[in-house]
Amino acid sequence: MKNKDYAIVLIAGKQYKAAEGDELLVEKLIGKTFKFDQVLLTAQGEKVVVGAPYIKGAMVEASLLSQTKAAKIRVARFKAKSRYRKVTGHRQKLTKLKIKKIKFV
Repeated sequence: MKNKDYAIVLIAGKQYKAAEGDELLVEKLIGKTFKFDQVLLTAQGEKVVVGAPYIKGAMVEASLLSQTKAAKIRVARFKAKSRYRKVTGHRQKLTKLKIKKIKFV
């Protein structure tokens, strides 16, 4: 089994495992192309580099595929014995990214 080169990158406050050619679904971002320099870990075969907290010089480049929304969730609040009920919904806006290039150190 061949090891795939990958990086752990911080995007909008969350960590994602990214390899070249992968598609990631992240919280909504504005723009067409993205360069993420907050790389926490890179792995090239057997060579693993861990940042403290980030790896200087490492970068992940991605491009926009689409803007979409997640499934709707229902949020219900109620108070016992007082007939108070309130139901609201929420749909998180998402961005689908395609990882173009990972710059390793």
